[in-house]
Amino acid sequence: MTAIRLVVGLGNPGAEYEKTRHNAGFWLVDELAWQHKASLRAEGKYFGEVARAVLPGGDLWLLKPMTYMNLSGQAVGALARFYKIAPEEILVVHDELDLPPGAARFKQGGGHGGHNGLKDIIAKIGSPNFWRLRIGIGHPGDRNEVANFVLKKARAEEQQAIDDAIAKAMQVMAQAIAGDMPAAMKTLHTAAK
Repeated sequence: MTAIRLVVGLGNPGAEYEKTRHNAGFWLVDELAWQHKASLRAEGKYFGEVARAVLPGGDLWLLKPMTYMNLSGQAVGALARFYKIAPEEILVVHDELDLPPGAARFKQGGGHGGHNGLKDIIAKIGSPNFWRLRIGIGHPGDRNEVANFVLKKARAEEQQAIDDAIAKAMQVMAQAIAGDMPAAMKTLHTAAK
């Protein structure tokens, strides 16, 4: 069992993006930082906000890249290289168009599915084999509307469903971080829809 040493939440910096669907990853990392009483601080050399949580199994790094979504790999690559964190020890939390609001799924490896944050991370760390926690935000129905959709606030009922999915994911994060992904996945993926 490989423990997770770095949890990355994807999003865009700045007040204008704070409550947009694309920032679902930021929301979960904020919650993790709060839970572990770890303070996220701007770290220039890692191109993001970074916190270290001291857990029984070792240090857990939390990262919110401040590079804008399309350059997320710059931050992930810099921190992972410095602390010698392997792709298999990284969990990237991101918004997922292909899941409805309220759904959250773990997955290891695979492609980027058009997600520019994932695409850049794969390029910068040289491997797609990191873990992903996909937070469902739904799809606008027209692929030409995607860019607009992810950069807008969710409707109230969708936001509630997204918040609920993050809460469900938080309940299994300790297992996931400890490296027991099968147990975390079983609980999360079979949670009441």
